Amino acid sequence: MDTEASHNERGHSSPGEGEGRSRFAFSGTRFSRPGWFTWRRAGVLGVICTVFLLLLSNFVLQPFLIPSRSMEPTLAVGDRVLVNKLAYRSGGPKRGDLVVFDGTGSFVPERPGDDGNPIGEALHGAASALGLAEPSDTDFVKRVVGVGGDDVVCCDPGGRLAVNGKPVEEPYLYPGDTASKVPFRIVVPLGTLWVMGDHRSQSRDSREHLGEPGGGMVPVDKVIGRADWIGWPLSRWNSLGGGHG
Repeated sequence: MDTEASHNERGHSSPGEGEGRSRFAFSGTRFSRPGWFTWRRAGVLGVICTVFLLLLSNFVLQPFLIPSRSMEPTLAVGDRVLVNKLAYRSGGPKRGDLVVFDGTGSFVPERPGDDGNPIGEALHGAASALGLAEPSDTDFVKRVVGVGGDDVVCCDPGGRLAVNGKPVEEPYLYPGDTASKVPFRIVVPLGTLWVMGDHRSQSRDSREHLGEPGGGMVPVDKVIGRADWIGWPLSRWNSLGGGHG
């Protein structure tokens, strides 16, 4: 009887012991998987966020890193502006707007071929689209001074720009700069823009290309979008309201 009792006791305890081992093994598996799933989810989430930001920057709102002093004091080197790509869906740029544009064919020559590193260029393009790298050397940000049909003169007797016979007040000019040290008078062809930097003495803009094909005019269809905000650094967060009529 004692032997049977002992056997029965062992028989009753074995399932418990086995259940305990199974529970421990399952628990160990359960505790090991969440970490793996967490990293996997984080990776997938990172890819989704990156793709979303690239789509957003390509079609709606693109960060643009300011690489030079040509737009001081409005924009400083290192500022990241947010470029509204939907701004001109229902109309073209207006005088005073800050526009980002592709200067190929107007500010820089057309490139007959491209023998660069396509992978490196693709990575740089993605980083530029996210505002993490300097923009392409064919992209520029300037202020619209004249639109199609405008008669732009510099300078009037008061030393100011005049558009269609009316003097233009330019409170955004860099302190100490004049409207332009280079005198000019141009009539802007339809479908193009005459653009200038706010730091006139440091800006290579439409004035630099007066004697070249196109005469420094930027085709409207080369405009990427309107710079509407300074997004970074946070200390310089600001809306870039433009337009002087």
